[in-house]
Amino acid sequence: MAPVEVKSLVKQLPSRLAKVRGHRSQRQFARELGVFQQNVNRYEAGTTPHPNFLLTLALKENVSLDWLLLGKGKPHRGR
Repeated sequence: MAPVEVKSLVKQLPSRLAKVRGHRSQRQFARELGVFQQNVNRYEAGTTPHPNFLLTLALKENVSLDWLLLGKGKPHRGR
């Protein structure tokens, strides 16, 4: 994968995180995931999320990591 492609994917991650959060506040979403609200805020602002956060998000929200990280496939697993 070319470096330009990776940069593009990284830029798209915050919007996918916000899409998973939906209408919930960052505080509520963070509480449900067991993380600090500040982390959710930073990740949606463009800071690269910690792998543990991504795994927790994928498992608790039934989100496909392929969709979350690469934008491929459907957002939710098994749907």
